[in-house]
Order: sequence, then structure tokens, then C-alpha cells
Amino acid sequence: MEFDLNNQGEIDLMSVKRMMEKLGAPKTHLELKKMISEVTGGVSDTISYQDFVNVMLGKRSAVLKLVMLFEGKANENIPKPSGPPPERDIASLP
Repeated sequence: MEFDLNNQGEIDLMSVKRMMEKLGAPKTHLELKKMISEVTGGVSDTISYQDFVNVMLGKRSAVLKLVMLFEGKANENIPKPSGPPPERDIASLP
């Protein structure tokens, strides 16, 4: 994700600030804190993927449940790589 700089699946205040500026709607820190609080229900200082999906789908909770179920099942089957990536040379590139 472009705005998830630490690849943890969450967007913090500064990432939201950059995103809003890029969209042409800059906000103050206070406005951003209020926005994040509304999205998360005041329980977090970052917006998670699930929070984002909740906001985007709104009251369409049946669709939300299916999306979250699909995401959860899809993520279970993907093995997480461990250690550094293998070394590659020019011949191994596609």
C-alpha cells in the first residue's frame, strides 16, 4: 500500500495527512485526529484495513462480512516468507 509505510496493514496520522494532501484536501492535525477517532470508534490511533473496509462499505454489512471472510481465508493459505530474500541474478529475472 502506498500509504502504509511500515507494511503493518495500518495507516497512522502522518500517512492520513499525506493521503489527504495528495487528494487535494489538506487537513489540520486536529481534524485528522477526529477523522481517525470516528473511523476507529476512538480505540486506536491508526486506521486498520478492517476499519477502512467498514467505512467504505457503510451499512452493507452482509457484503462486509463476505469480504472479511474471504480476506481471512485467503490470508490463511499464503505462507509467510521468512529470512532474507534469495539472491537473484539477471538470468533469473522474468
